[in-house]
Amino acid sequence: MRALQEDLRHDMIRTERCIEEHLVLHGGHVDHAHGPNPSLLELIIIDESERLTGNAIEWLRDQYDRTGIAMILIGMPGIEKQFTHYPQLYSRLGFAHQYRPLGHDELLFVLERQWRKLGKTLDPDDFTDAQAIAAVERITRGNFRLLERLLPQIQRVLKINELDVITNDVVEAARSTLVIGTT
Repeated sequence: MRALQEDLRHDMIRTERCIEEHLVLHGGHVDHAHGPNPSLLELIIIDESERLTGNAIEWLRDQYDRTGIAMILIGMPGIEKQFTHYPQLYSRLGFAHQYRPLGHDELLFVLERQWRKLGKTLDPDDFTDAQAIAAVERITRGNFRLLERLLPQIQRVLKINELDVITNDVVEAARSTLVIGTT
């Protein structure tokens, strides 16, 4: 709980300083006339919210009430059920949205851009690329968050092994470095 409070306050202060610097740099100014410390923040995003304790959830609700800064709580499917145990927070939830897995075309769209960032071209008709795409699809099952974890590992495997081509073996080696739960 203490770590959450300290980390969030630290991150909020750093973010506000960055916003102030940006405003000043681009000819704007920071208006401190509207109270002792008006917040420049409009949104706080908290990932893995299912890991929050009851005290942490209540503290976040209190912060929302005090500051009016909007919050997005991201977590695993069913997280909204956890929040039903905290009526003060639950009454403030706007909505819960569950993302569906990426379809094949959406996955190709993401992979094409990632390959391009690596200076490579993705050709789904090429046998090697088709195998790599199939491996990514099988491993991630369209889970975007898992895909975002896998891609840097693919890049790392390429660099460590001084490889130029993303193959099924490269994808499998990248997968082996991740901790992936079973479903």
